[in-house]
Amino acid sequence: MPPWDIFFEFRSCQSSPVKLSRTLWVPSTKVIKGYPHAASLYLASILFLLPQPGDGELRDLAGEAMPDLFKGDNFLSKGKTRLSVCSKLCYAFGGAPYQITGSALGFFLQIYLLDVAQLDPFYASIILFVGRAWDGITDPTVGFLVSRSRWTSIGRMMPWILLSTPFAVLTYFLIWYVPPFEEGKVVWYLIFYCLFQSMQTCFHVPYSALTMFISNDQKERDSATAYRMMVEVLGTVLGTAIQGQIVGGASNCPDETEHENITNSSRVNITRASLDETKNAYLMASGVICVIYVACAVILFLGVKEQKESGRKKSEPLTFRKSLWVIMTHGPYVKLVIGFLFTSLAFMLLEGNFALFITYALGHRKHFQNILLVIMLSGSLTIPWWHWFLTRFGKKKAVYFGISWAVPFMILIVSIKSNLVVSYLVSVAAGASVAAAFLLPWSMLPDVVDDFKINNPDIHGHEALFYSFYVFFIKFASGVSLGISTLSLKFAGYVTGDCVQPEAVSLTLKVLVSPVPVFLIAVGLLILKTYPIDEERRQGNRKLMQQMLDSEADSESSELGSCV
Repeated sequence: MPPWDIFFEFRSCQSSPVKLSRTLWVPSTKVIKGYPHAASLYLASILFLLPQPGDGELRDLAGEAMPDLFKGDNFLSKGKTRLSVCSKLCYAFGGAPYQITGSALGFFLQIYLLDVAQLDPFYASIILFVGRAWDGITDPTVGFLVSRSRWTSIGRMMPWILLSTPFAVLTYFLIWYVPPFEEGKVVWYLIFYCLFQSMQTCFHVPYSALTMFISNDQKERDSATAYRMMVEVLGTVLGTAIQGQIVGGASNCPDETEHENITNSSRVNITRASLDETKNAYLMASGVICVIYVACAVILFLGVKEQKESGRKKSEPLTFRKSLWVIMTHGPYVKLVIGFLFTSLAFMLLEGNFALFITYALGHRKHFQNILLVIMLSGSLTIPWWHWFLTRFGKKKAVYFGISWAVPFMILIVSIKSNLVVSYLVSVAAGASVAAAFLLPWSMLPDVVDDFKINNPDIHGHEALFYSFYVFFIKFASGVSLGISTLSLKFAGYVTGDCVQPEAVSLTLKVLVSPVPVFLIAVGLLILKTYPIDEERRQGNRKLMQQMLDSEADSESSELGSCV
């Protein structure tokens, strides 16, 4: 069959006609090649909207050659966007870098600054507070910039993720390097800690907002979030395992069995040789984590397609102040953020001081990295169970049951005499609550965003701000708590570089990992009790959102028909 020379005009209501020309070959395999997307879309319209004699073979050709235009969820379809397991896994891998680096920094940065970099607790508290506070400030700033970013050929979120990755990797590695000078150590760690937090924010805020752009189906987003939480908890396991196992064998301080023979007047200091080994171990661990960071970013980019919102009228961009006002006056969002602010603070306070608590209060110096690993493994294994629980009984019930589960074990660990077996058993049980603390906030934030969209249908493109402001409050408050907790160790008499600390340090650590977190959890759960989006309202919002999507698809089809 000879080639058909097809000349047609692609008409749009917004632009002048564009003349397109392609030669359409019709071999027995019936495959069309060479059509640009605009021409293919117009071809679809003339085949389906303007029937012509003898166009059946062309329609078959188009349906076979361009299934993405005629099947599933696309520009011409009103259906929901379903995600493959592969896409969900690739999306989930994008959350691993934040958790791997976060767990390494959360569990080990404090003890690293005190015992390896050998900074005074006062300066260590300044670094931790300023770094977290700076990290919190950058979140809404980046969120605002992301919300005003233009759409590119790879999406609106992906450019931020790709460009920030190499700088994040470099600054993270330099955090774990001990400079060969004493005078500028504090400035060194302060600069690179803040720079890393900035680059990490440029990665994580767009990635968090990407949840709203991988599918328009709430169930698919919840499912993808469950995959993400599973990988993120595995990421914390990996970060804890890499950092802990590599660094854990580099110390020659005595274990609890030798503490009885050590008096305050004969404390054992870390030798110069073992200190150098520890420094090298931290560098090796950071190098491994950097490689994993880059690999996860590549998997995310190659495996996830960011979907552009279509059919919605563009709203005027809001100023930063107006955006803040609009978001912070949405009641469900405010209650959710404040409630999880307190519960997250409890777990962050526990995370930041737990390595020191195991080492100096319980005396399990040789086992602290393994105990941390058990907590993270237990958490990762219970993520699927929590996902089933929240889908079966609702998210609010999952919050109450999951987060309060840790309270009795926090009390138990400081109430009994130090026992290694009991410590491991408590770690297994507490890990389940850690999993709930990971999953639930990120599973409930999309519900708040949907509720906001329903109540504010004319405001679009501010999804990143919801996530960034949430992270801002969490990080800023955690910076305050970690700074105060590290400073309290100074007042308790913490001695940098010593393998045995005064009894006041042990008592302070017990307070920081039990009574204070229990109080914060209680306050947070009381606030979350007033959170108004229950299962009935959530299901109602889901139906309304689908109606909005169907309406937009109908108007889109009508507009296409009028253009033709």
